[in-house]
Amino acid sequence: MIRTPLRPLARILSARSRGENPDVIERENIRIRHEAMRDSARARAEGRLLMLGAAFVLAFGAVGFEMGVLASTDPVEPAAAAGGASIVAQRADITDREGRILATNLVTHSLYAQPQMMVDPVGSASKLAAIFPDLDVARMKKDFTGTRKFIWLKKKISPEQMQLVHEIGDPGLLFGPREMRLYPNGAIAAHVLGGASFGREGVSSAEVVGTAGVEKTFDGWLRDPANGGAPLQLSLDLTIQSTVEDVLYGGMKLMNAKGAAAVLMDARSGEIVALASLPDFDPNTRPAALTKGDPSDSPLFNRAVQGVYELGSTFKIFAIAQALDLGLVAPETMVETKGPLVWGKFRIRDFHNYGPQLSVTDVIVKSSNIGTAHVAQMIGGTRQQDFLGRLGLFDATPVELVEAPGAKPLRPAKWPEITTMTVSYGHGVAASPLHLAAAYATMVNGGTRVAPTLLKRPNATPGQRVVSEQTSAIIRSLLRQVVQRGTATFGDVQGYEVGGKTGTADKPKPGGGGYYKDKVVATFAAAFPMSDPKYVLVVSLDEPVETSGTEPRRTAGWTAVPVGAEIIRRAAPLLGLRPELESVAEAEVIRVRN
Repeated sequence: MIRTPLRPLARILSARSRGENPDVIERENIRIRHEAMRDSARARAEGRLLMLGAAFVLAFGAVGFEMGVLASTDPVEPAAAAGGASIVAQRADITDREGRILATNLVTHSLYAQPQMMVDPVGSASKLAAIFPDLDVARMKKDFTGTRKFIWLKKKISPEQMQLVHEIGDPGLLFGPREMRLYPNGAIAAHVLGGASFGREGVSSAEVVGTAGVEKTFDGWLRDPANGGAPLQLSLDLTIQSTVEDVLYGGMKLMNAKGAAAVLMDARSGEIVALASLPDFDPNTRPAALTKGDPSDSPLFNRAVQGVYELGSTFKIFAIAQALDLGLVAPETMVETKGPLVWGKFRIRDFHNYGPQLSVTDVIVKSSNIGTAHVAQMIGGTRQQDFLGRLGLFDATPVELVEAPGAKPLRPAKWPEITTMTVSYGHGVAASPLHLAAAYATMVNGGTRVAPTLLKRPNATPGQRVVSEQTSAIIRSLLRQVVQRGTATFGDVQGYEVGGKTGTADKPKPGGGGYYKDKVVATFAAAFPMSDPKYVLVVSLDEPVETSGTEPRRTAGWTAVPVGAEIIRRAAPLLGLRPELESVAEAEVIRVRN
């Protein structure tokens, strides 16, 4: 800024020449300078006031906007908001092989309270207890009248319950939308599906996570938005699954069994069409796990996968198959069956006295422990272990259930000759019904190993070869004869050419204290139709007792076999298998003379 001189020399000299007072010029310049300084100061003050006003407007505008946002949205539970991450609630459906829904999502509401907004805390607590009997009325009264600002009451409620809460009319009772997992078929396929629960939660949404079964195994896939909401398609058939469970439940009750399991599997692809375990549960209201006692007493226990049992004489077919494949025996080879078979302090006996010898065929048909043990001695322990390992009987099944890796078969630490003999007829190695189903599928499908799966696999590739096609054909013939004239005659379903093998194993006492004399696991391993096996079925009953006769009967031929036959009788038509009736010879016309 250019400052004007108070006494400019030119004007002073001019004023003096005209006889004027030069001091007037100085006073005028001082006045002008002061006015300029005042105007500059006022301009600066006005600018500052304008900027301050604008700052106040912006600040109060931001506060007002945030208050409007908060007023238009539900309050967030502090604990849930602390995570700072968004909650993805969407979860893909699960369907059966035909696209029918097994698990889906349902929009529902949660219920929470903000006590500072409540009009009648004590009265509302009493009314809520009438709607939800599981809520503690005394606890609610204490919380509603205390210092808490947010209280979860119910994580999910039905529309009817929501209406009843609305009718209470207290503004401090609020609802939050959320998705929940719904299993529309109830307990059907419960052990396969497993169940789901809530992970991270807020009042507006909740994270649905799998807790067991395929829900947990495929949890990441089901929650992945990249899949575009595509459903997870299982190999199960809902109709077949329901049929198997109905028949199995009736058989379990009829045979007075503690529990039961069934596996129905495609003999070539390994696709599991039905997998049942009883007792079961409803995944919509999944019960709590047992914290003590025998895990198998819990309805959550999957007997078909987690149940590791000695499966008795169903193992005999493996010893015979290996001996046939090695060329050690043929179906007509005679094997010593004179009993008891003594090995050191051990004695091996048969259920009946079959005489001094039986053919290899009849060793299977009549289920001779002694005959099978002699065949196992021909094979030897090393080769036997290798064969059973190639069948998958020493490893956990690869089925897509989170429980499967923990269900590894039990095998002896040492393998002397007596173990070779006892394992050949199913004592000494414990495996699950699913292990047995996969092994039998390998035996009858031409000899290639089968890996069980719960996913639909229309183009499954054959596994490694375990036995030759010729051996597999002989095995099919032997299993068919067991049903026609052996220990499983109750399993012969007309038109479906059923073959199979029974197994009755004494249950071991806890702690390795020997075996019970009156408790068994009865198993029927079957395949059908035996001319071209399409499916394998394994039925296992825990502690069955058939009481229709004068004496209680526990063997598989009287317990598991009839149940398996009824499953085949009802499921085979649903599987699209047409019964092949035996040809009836044309009636002959005989000419006689009067």
